[in-house]
Amino acid sequence: MPENPTPRSMFTTVLIANRGEIACRVIRTLHANGIRAAVVYTDPDERARHVRDADIAVRVGDYLDIDAVVDAAVRADAQAVHPGYGFLAENAKFARAVTEAGLTFIGPPAEAIDLMGDKIRAKETVAAFGVPVVPGSRGSGLSDEQLADEARKVGLPVLIKPSAGGGGKGMHLVRDEARLADEIAAARREAAGAFGDDTLLIERWIDRPRHIEVQVVADAHGHVVHFGERECSLQRRHQKIVEEAPSVLLTPTQREAMGTAAVEAARSCGYVGAGTVEFIVPGGNPDDFFFMEMNTRLQVEHPVTELAVGVDLVKLQLDVAAGLPLDWDQNEVSYDRHAVEVRVYAEDPARGFLPSSGRVLVLHEPELPRGDGDTEVRVDSGLVQGYEVGTGYDPMLAKIVACARDRETALHALRQALTRTTVLGVRTNIGFLYRLLADDDVVAGRLDTGLVEAVQDRISGTGLPPGAVALAALVGQAGLEPAADADGWVDPFSVPTGWRIGTPAPTVHEFRVDGGEPVEVRVYGRGRHTAVAVAGQPAEPAHVAFDGPDTARLTFGGLTETYRHARADDGSLWVSRGADTWRAVPFDPVEAGPGATGAGGDGTLVSPMPGTVTVLKAAVGDRVTAGQAVVVVEAMKMEHAVAAPFDGTVAELRVDAGARVALDEVLAVVHPVEGDSASAPDEEVAG
Repeated sequence: MPENPTPRSMFTTVLIANRGEIACRVIRTLHANGIRAAVVYTDPDERARHVRDADIAVRVGDYLDIDAVVDAAVRADAQAVHPGYGFLAENAKFARAVTEAGLTFIGPPAEAIDLMGDKIRAKETVAAFGVPVVPGSRGSGLSDEQLADEARKVGLPVLIKPSAGGGGKGMHLVRDEARLADEIAAARREAAGAFGDDTLLIERWIDRPRHIEVQVVADAHGHVVHFGERECSLQRRHQKIVEEAPSVLLTPTQREAMGTAAVEAARSCGYVGAGTVEFIVPGGNPDDFFFMEMNTRLQVEHPVTELAVGVDLVKLQLDVAAGLPLDWDQNEVSYDRHAVEVRVYAEDPARGFLPSSGRVLVLHEPELPRGDGDTEVRVDSGLVQGYEVGTGYDPMLAKIVACARDRETALHALRQALTRTTVLGVRTNIGFLYRLLADDDVVAGRLDTGLVEAVQDRISGTGLPPGAVALAALVGQAGLEPAADADGWVDPFSVPTGWRIGTPAPTVHEFRVDGGEPVEVRVYGRGRHTAVAVAGQPAEPAHVAFDGPDTARLTFGGLTETYRHARADDGSLWVSRGADTWRAVPFDPVEAGPGATGAGGDGTLVSPMPGTVTVLKAAVGDRVTAGQAVVVVEAMKMEHAVAAPFDGTVAELRVDAGARVALDEVLAVVHPVEGDSASAPDEEVAG
C-alpha cells in the first residue's frame, strides 16, 4: 500500500510528470477541482501546449530523469505527482523516489508496479488467483536460443513481447521459423531502447483475436470496482488506434465474467489506484478469454469509459491517492451510452504508418456540438499551431472521442468530427481513420486485431482530386500578383493574366503531390475570368475566394468546395479537404531527388522516415541479396529496416550508426553484380 498521508483537501498543487495530450487532460481535472497544475518540459517542448496550460512549468533535461522530475515537484511546492502514461508511469523506482521525497504518488504501490511490469511474474501471479492466462514461455532471463526453443514448443505463430513494457513497442509476430533469430534480436534492441530492459517472453499467437480490456479502480481500503470493458481490437503495429466502450462482442454474462477476472487480477498484486487488465479474446468464443497484462496506470483510451459510464477517472485517482474510499459500488456501474475514440498520430498510412514530423502550420479541432446532450464530442489534444512535432517522442498528437445513445450514432458523429479536424504541416492518419470507421466490418462490429492490416492498402489514401491541385496552382498564382505602389498603381505588364497577342499564354505550375508523378497545371486568365487545366485535361472555369489566411472556397469542375491550405518554409503547399490532406511540392526535374519508396530501382536506399540510424547491417563492399537489411532507422521507439532492392554489392554507405537522417535522405547505394562471378567455385590449384 502506498504512503498517502496527504488528504485530498491538502492537494493544492500536483506535478504532472508527462507531456502532450495526457498532461493537458490531467490539467483539466486539476483545475476543475481547484488544484494548481505544475508540469515539466524539455527544450523541444518549451512552447508546447501543456506548458502553456499549466500554472507552473519546470524545465528538465529529460522526462525520464527521475531525480530531475522529483526535484521539479519539490521546487513547484507540489504535494503529489501524477505520472500520466508512458515515460515513468510504470517505473517502480520512480514511485519509490516520489514517496521517499515526502510526496504522494498518484498511482499504485511500487510493489504492484514491479510485479505487473514483469509480464512473466504477472502471469504466474494472476493465474494463482484463477485468472486464465495465454500459453507461453516460462521463466525470465532466457537467451535468444532458449526463446527460440520455447517458440517451437508453443508452436508457431508466436508473439515475441518485452517483459518490461507495453504499448506495442518491441512486439514481433513470427510465423516463419526462419525469421525467429532476426525477430528476437530486433525485439531485444527495441525493448532495451524503449524500457531499458531487453527481457523477452514468448506467447502463443491467437489468430483473429480481439483485444478487450477492463478498467479497474481500487482504493486503499480493499474495495475494487471495475468500470466495464473497452474494445481495442483496431490496431496497427500492435498499437491501438480506435477504442470503444462497451464491446459489441460481449454478452452481459461474459462482461461479468471478464470483469470479475479483472478484479481478481487487481487483488492478486495488492493494487491501489486506477489500472487496466488486458485480455486476448478469440472472436469465435468470447467465453475463452486469456489475461495478457495489467497496465498499472491510466490508459490512453480512458475517455471512452469516462463518457460511456459517466465518471472522471483522473478525479478518482486523486481521491484514492488522498486515502479516500471509493464512493462507487459495482452495481452502480452501467453503460448508458456508447463511446468511440480515435488516436490522431503523426504518421503516414501510405508508407506503412511510418512516423512523420514537421511544424504545425494550421490547426483546426472540431467544435463541441451544442444541443440536448445526446451526442457529445470530446478532444484531448496536446497541439498548438506553430508547434514542432519531432521524432523524439511518441507520435500520438490528440484523441477525438464521440459518445451517443447508440454505436451507430457515435460512429457517425466521430466521422463528422474527423472532417472538421485539420492539421497541416505534419502528415497524420486523420483521413485513414475516417475511412476505417466507414469500413463495413467496423460498422458491423466484426473486429479483430488483424483487420487494420487487412484493409490498410485499400483505405490508406484516396485518388488525388483535381481540385486540390487546381487550388495549389491558384494559391501559387495569387503569390505572383504584383503589389501596388503607394498610389495604388499596378504595372499591367506584371499581372499574370497570360494575355498575349493571339492565343492566351497560360501560367504553368508543376507539382509532385505526396511523392507521386509530376502533375502540370495551366492557369489562364485572372479573377472571375480564370480557367484551369489539370494534367492535360481541357481547361475549366475556376474561381477561388479566400475566406481567411488558411481557408479557401474553390469553384472548379462544377463543384464549390472548402479547402484549408498553408505554405511551408520549404515552398511546399499543404492542402486539405474534409479529413484528407495533400502536400504539393513544386517540381523541378533538375533538383528532383530519389523517390519515396525506401529503395530506389537504381539501388539508392533512402530513409523512409525522419529518425536515427541505429544499426548498419552491411559494410561497403559486402554482397547483399534482395530484401536483406542494409541500414536500420529508428524513430519514436520504432525500428524500420531499409533493405536492398536486388542482389548486389554495397557501393556506398553515406551514414554512420547514431546519425540523424531526414525523410528521403540517401542512406546507401547498392550496385548490381554483373556476371555474378563472386559465386563461381574457386579454381583448383595444380599440385
